[in-house]
Formats: sequence, structure tokens, C-alpha cells
Amino acid sequence: MTSVPYEIVDVFTDRPFTGNPLAVVFDADGLATAQLQAIASEFNLSETVFVLPPTQPDATYRARIFTPAAELPFAGHPSVGAAVTVARRGLAAPAELAPPVEAGSAAGAAVVLVQECGVGLLPLTVRDGRATLTGSRPTVGPELPAEPLLAAVGLAGPDLAGPPPRSAGCGLEFPFLPVRPDALARATLDPAAVRDHGIGQVSVFAWDAGTAEAQARVFASGLGVVEDPATGSAALGLGVWLVASGLLPGDGESSYRVRQGAALGRPSQLDGTVTAEGGVAVSATVTGAVVPIASGQIAVPPG
Repeated sequence: MTSVPYEIVDVFTDRPFTGNPLAVVFDADGLATAQLQAIASEFNLSETVFVLPPTQPDATYRARIFTPAAELPFAGHPSVGAAVTVARRGLAAPAELAPPVEAGSAAGAAVVLVQECGVGLLPLTVRDGRATLTGSRPTVGPELPAEPLLAAVGLAGPDLAGPPPRSAGCGLEFPFLPVRPDALARATLDPAAVRDHGIGQVSVFAWDAGTAEAQARVFASGLGVVEDPATGSAALGLGVWLVASGLLPGDGESSYRVRQGAALGRPSQLDGTVTAEGGVAVSATVTGAVVPIASGQIAVPPG
């Protein structure tokens, strides 16, 4: 084996050259972890996903996800991008057919794929170039002191807005830092503060309760990504945080939207839902579109 095929797709957008670019690599099941990491480092995108044969009978495929610096057990934009690409290329049999959107709808047929990854089996529904990812079990941590998080992104106490920060997620946790809208534009990573406070990643956002929409920026220097233009795992975690903080209802399903990437010139849209019972989030989803950009072969690094 001297090379393996790949595609570049833009995720959480319906327009080329916006959203979050992703490398989707196939036929790499014979490669060692160090070789997969070398390929991800060569692409130097926020994440590269390798689509591999599943090891569990209920999975459609297995995904291994790498930043330029490390492997992740789960991430949102690689999961959404891989599912749409796998379905478009006809590379895996679906787990099942999803019901139509509504009678008489012009939308194409939907299929459910089951992704095996480091956090377990995750279902994704794919239809018309979009995928809905259901995250793993929601988790939420205790309240966090705001000052270290604010310092990590070059902000100060008056910039804080809303309930206290805390970590939340559905397979990959992020600390969530609510700030004023004008502060969001001024946020910039402070490497010294990041190092001093040991903050590997943080989602900074301004929440608009009237529209149920967040403007967000995600910094993840601990994962080798200074700023990410669209972060599906953080969008899932935001829904969990919003329920835990009393900003979305504690019972039933709520919808919300995350806009991200504008500061990088790559605007993205992530549509989320969170279902809560008794004031606790019990499940969350994130939906986004995927646009193919390029395809080719990449050389296999030395073993």
C-alpha cells in the first residue's frame, strides 16, 4: 500500500469554503496509529477522520478521529462529515431506513448509520447531504471559577454574562463561558494564561434567549487547534449546559442554534436539540450540512 484515498468536505455549512473543513480518509485499516497521526498532521486541519471496518456487529463503520496533535474518542464535525460522505459514496449498508419527513415531502430518503468510535455506538440520520448526530450520555460538571477561563481568552470580569461557567458534553466535555456579545469579538487566546491555568479548551459564547441562538467561538489549543470554525461536540454540550443553567426548559425537547466561525471567515451553522427530564438533560442532537470540496490520494507514511 503506497497511498490511500481521501475526500475534503466542509461541515456545518451548505456553501463551499465555509464551515469546518474535514479530511475523510478511507482504506487505512492496515495502518498503525502513528501513521494515522502522521496523515492527520499532514492535512493539518482541525480534525481528520479515518473510516474503517467496524469491530462491533451493530455498527455500520468505525471512525478514528485525530487532530494534528492527538487522537480523540469522539468529535462532532468528523462524525457528521464522515456519515454524509459514507452515505454519498455508498460505502456501507444503512442500519435502517428512517421515516420520511412528512407525507408528500420532496426530501430524499433518509438512512440511519451507526458509527463506532471511542465513546461507543452513535446513530446518525443522513438525508440530502445533512446528518443528525445523537450524542452519547450527557454529562455536566460543577460550577467553575470564571477568572481563569476569562484570562485564557483575553477577557476580564465585566465581560462575563449569565450563569456561572461549567463543563458539559455528550462524549467530549468543554468548559462553557457565557460572555457579552461585544466581548465575544474581542476574545483571543492568551497562551501564557492557558499554560498557567491548564486550560486545554473552552467554548466562549453569547446567548440570545429571544432567538434561542448562540454566537460561539471555540478555542482548543490543548488539542492542537487554536480556534475551531465549527464544533459539533461543543454544540451538543451547550444544550446540556443550557438546561443545567436554567436557560432552556428542564422538561421536554428544546431546539437551539449555534453560529460559529465568523471570526475565521468560515461561518458555520449547527442546529441542536436537547431533551430534558426533571431539570436534567438526557439526550442531545446536532444537525449540519456537508459539502464535498476535493478528493485524491495521500501517500502512506513509513510504518
